[in-house]
Order: sequence, then structure tokens, then C-alpha cells
Amino acid sequence: MSKLPQEHKFIDLSDYGRPAAKIIANSLKDTALTPLHVTFGFIIAGLIAVYCIIFNHYFLAAFFLIVKSVLDAADGELSRVKQTPSYVGRYTDSVADIILNFFIFLSIWYVTEISIWICLIAFVGLQLQGTLYNYYYVILRNRFAGDTTSRVIEDKTPIALPGESQKHVNVLFFLYKLFYSAFDKAIYALDRNANKGQIFPNWLMTFVSTFGLGFQLFVIAFLLVFDFKQLILPFFVAYTAMVFICVGVRRYFYHLPVGL
Repeated sequence: MSKLPQEHKFIDLSDYGRPAAKIIANSLKDTALTPLHVTFGFIIAGLIAVYCIIFNHYFLAAFFLIVKSVLDAADGELSRVKQTPSYVGRYTDSVADIILNFFIFLSIWYVTEISIWICLIAFVGLQLQGTLYNYYYVILRNRFAGDTTSRVIEDKTPIALPGESQKHVNVLFFLYKLFYSAFDKAIYALDRNANKGQIFPNWLMTFVSTFGLGFQLFVIAFLLVFDFKQLILPFFVAYTAMVFICVGVRRYFYHLPVGL
């Protein structure tokens, strides 16, 4: 939670991997390994988890889902300790996440008797949840002069930062828009004035953090370990209703402009 001032830090239930991520980042600080290498590491961990789900190795699948979550935090931490912010890294991370999420849900569908339509609805719900969490969190970070590589509305191709290729940024931003644009527009339509209202209370952000990918992967891992795989897809379908409840709470109780 280093991206926010102390008084606005909240308990982020999706960020349990941060302590381990910091250890990994600090151990790699003076090496030739880059944040992008760590991103490739979480891609490999995610693919191993998919393989393990398909072949019914649920304990191993749960382990690699948590490893994936930790490494997903570690690439950003390494970027900060090396002081190498990167749009290439930011969009590679996001594109890899959504592709892995899709394959994880497909693998769960494969080993259950759940309808493929439930699988697809659950995937859409998963992404809407994550998009709301990111939307609110980026608003907070922008308001307090935080991370400059994330924007509330991703509508224009950013200018490449020193050390990265504009061509690579262009391609990855195109892929990001291809995969995320519909989800971003849906959440923005639900709460387009969120950045103009009061600062979100810490308790609301803590609850919204259950929509974060880290917490989502933890839920999947937990249900796999205890052999409740049949509940995973229905859970994410049902839990999507909380997106609308959280937006309703935010709009009803915290809608006043800043300073009023």
C-alpha cells in the first residue's frame, strides 16, 4: 500500500502477497533481471496452474495460483526499487492477466459439469469485479499523486518512457484496449463521477479489494484445495452482484464534490 499516504491506506485483501513480493524485488534489485522477467515468471506459474487443474492436481494448482499472485505483485515492486516505470511492463502484465484468467476459468469448466455459458458469465463477472477495484484504486492514487503509469481512463496511447520502444507500447496498448475496453466502459458508465466525489472511506476500499485479482485467485485456490471446484464458477457469477451494491453505496453516500 506504499502508493497512498498513511491516512488513506486501507487493508487490501487482494494484496497478501506484497511482503513476499518485496523480498523478491529487493533480492533482484542489483541483478540483470527486469520486472518483465518477473512478469514472464507469473505467466509460467499461471500456465502450470491451468495444467494442474486439467489433470486434477488441485493442491499443486492452488500453490501455483498463489505463486502467480505473489509474482504479479513482485514485478511492480521490482519496477519501483529499480526506479524503472514502464508502460510495456504495465500493459504486458494486464494482457497476461486477462488471458490467464480466461484459461483458468476454461480449465475449471473442463473439470466440472458446469455449463460453458456459466463459465463465460463468471469470467465476465470476474473481470468486472477486477475493473471496479482498479478503477477506484487508480482514482485514489491519481488524487494523491501516486503511480503515473496507471490512468483512470485509458483512452490514448501513452508516450513511451525512457528505455522502452514506442512501437512496443503501441502494440501492447492496442491489446490492452482490445481486451479491457468493454469492461472499462461498463464500469465507467456505472460510476462515471467517482473521481469527483468524496474520498472513498477505507472500509469501502477494503471491501472492494475482495474484487482484486489476488483475492480472486485465493478464493479459487481455497475452493480447489477443499474440493469445492463445482462452486467456483457459480460463486463468481453470484458475487458480481456486489459490484452493483458497492457502486450504489459509493454513489449514494459519497457523491458530494470534494470540499463540500
